[in-house]
Amino acid sequence: MERKTFELGDVVLMKKQHPCGANEMEIIRMGMDIRIKCVKCKHSILLPRAKFEKSLKKVLRSAAGEEPQATDSDNG
Repeated sequence: MERKTFELGDVVLMKKQHPCGANEMEIIRMGMDIRIKCVKCKHSILLPRAKFEKSLKKVLRSAAGEEPQATDSDNG
């Protein structure tokens, strides 16, 4: 099974919801432990890396900065 790649600042989708109802979290600290912040209520949680990787579903938005998509309203 391929390891999921994630970086500092990424917004990730977790398997379980936060008590506020959101399951989108932003990675704000990485190391042996990973601190994530709820996108909806801004509460932060510190998880061991192994537990975080197990409960991570997918990366929604990467902080690496893909090029922004051009829309019709941008053209004039």
